[in-house]
Amino acid sequence: MGLPYAVPVANPKITGPGQPAKSPPFEEALQSLERVVEVMESDELPLETLMARYEEGIKLVKICQEKLAEAELKIQQLEKSAAGDFKLKPLELSET
Repeated sequence: MGLPYAVPVANPKITGPGQPAKSPPFEEALQSLERVVEVMESDELPLETLMARYEEGIKLVKICQEKLAEAELKIQQLEKSAAGDFKLKPLELSET
């Protein structure tokens, strides 16, 4: 059986040269975060690996938070039409 820190964990920010970073879908980011936590909870990680997993976990948390905020915004924008159908109303940004 291999060492716990040898468990591969997805990195959501891996891109090629000149390519913009693309975040994974929410479910994928959450699964990756769960794997990072499992690996970190093993007591056999060297400090360097633990720190790298922590940084990766922070990035994944931010991705999940952004995806949830986007979903919440879309839900808030839903309005009921006169016919009782829900539709997405345009986002109105105020410049401050």
